[in-house]
Amino acid sequence: MSKAIDDVLAERRRQIEGEGWDEAHDDVHSDGSMAAAAACYAIPEEMRLYHLQRDMRDVGRSAGEEILISKYSKVPRSWPSSWAGWWWKPKDRRRDLVRAAALIIAEIERLDRAAHKQGAA
Repeated sequence: MSKAIDDVLAERRRQIEGEGWDEAHDDVHSDGSMAAAAACYAIPEEMRLYHLQRDMRDVGRSAGEEILISKYSKVPRSWPSSWAGWWWKPKDRRRDLVRAAALIIAEIERLDRAAHKQGAA
């Protein structure tokens, strides 16, 4: 296997094991948001169009209550609106493409599971 494929599979493992984005989590994203996020990472920096996305962030808890503050994140215009802007974390070109490929794999796997469930119904 090539280094590129190894790196994409390692990123997919990191998403599952490090971030907790397992099958159950991914199955919730049936709105195409994983593919949209992948597209954002795949677009070269000089071609990205940005906007500010307002996010409410929890900055701590006091007596069991959330303390939310409003923040703005600079994100690509096609970034999924259902995802917080702070999840947009571009790196270098190669790393962004590895992330894009891993997100595409997650979306393909989600589609396969959904089709299998439909066929089993």
